[in-house]
Amino acid sequence: MTLRSLGTTGLQIPSLVFGGNVFGWTVDEKQSFSLLDALLERGFNAIDTADVYSAWAPGNQGGESETIIGKWLAAHPGNREKITLFTKVGSDLGEPGKKGLSARWIAQAVEDSLRRLQTDYIDLYFSHWPDSKTPYDETLGAYEKLLKAGKIRAIGASNLNAEQLAESLKVADAKGLPRYQVLQPEYNLYDRSSFEGALQDLTVRENIGVVTYYSLASGFLSGKYRSEKDLSQSQRGNGIAKYLNPRGFALIDALETVAANHNVKPAEVALAWLIRQPGVTAPIASATKIAHVDSFVTAVSLTLSSDEIAALNKAGA
Repeated sequence: MTLRSLGTTGLQIPSLVFGGNVFGWTVDEKQSFSLLDALLERGFNAIDTADVYSAWAPGNQGGESETIIGKWLAAHPGNREKITLFTKVGSDLGEPGKKGLSARWIAQAVEDSLRRLQTDYIDLYFSHWPDSKTPYDETLGAYEKLLKAGKIRAIGASNLNAEQLAESLKVADAKGLPRYQVLQPEYNLYDRSSFEGALQDLTVRENIGVVTYYSLASGFLSGKYRSEKDLSQSQRGNGIAKYLNPRGFALIDALETVAANHNVKPAEVALAWLIRQPGVTAPIASATKIAHVDSFVTAVSLTLSSDEIAALNKAGA
């Protein structure tokens, strides 16, 4: 599988990253292992998770996704060198002091993640959310220590806007601290305004890698959801309701037209569109079935014409 350079990290990843938010939520441990095996078999090696995944599921407290990945790694000792592992710090874990981007919490949280993941290093460590209470130099200084210690190999940020990312780069350069090398924004054919424009331009200009989340708009871009009744098909149904509007339906129509031209699925077209957007290194997409992983193979190899991309752009504008 063709690999892409991830910004200035030195990491090489496929043009699609697997989203591990489903582990311990919509897929159990056994199925998670099967999905991870299938990913490697098909040439995908980048896996995204976070310390908070999947705290939102009943009975969970966070750390479930990392724990499952760690058990899989322990069961397959040779696989650690084969994968590029992303995780994140900063989300509220529901206990006093266990959130944010302070140096104190980062130092503790990384050890917790390493223990759950059963590894001694993280390839790419993300700040999950902006933290207005902690100065950038404190956060970046904490990451500098982890980089020097070999506990992490590169750093990124999720959910920063253009102003915040630019300020973080300014502080890093002024104080000789490591820069954020990767951005993880919400971006898909429907949700475009928060990335396109100043933020996208900044990532291209500064050679910052971009891995997008909600790449299929919580599954809406699969085309499975056409009415309120359809929302019961998924545990993510509540997050999909906002897309059931004329613009959303026009977008699905356009995806289905392009998909028919190639004899593929709308979701595969939506991912192929993302892969070819300026600055985007790879979308993040989740799977609950092996068939979904097979769809990823189709998506990364699908070539869209300029007319098809223009039609999709117009429908999702």
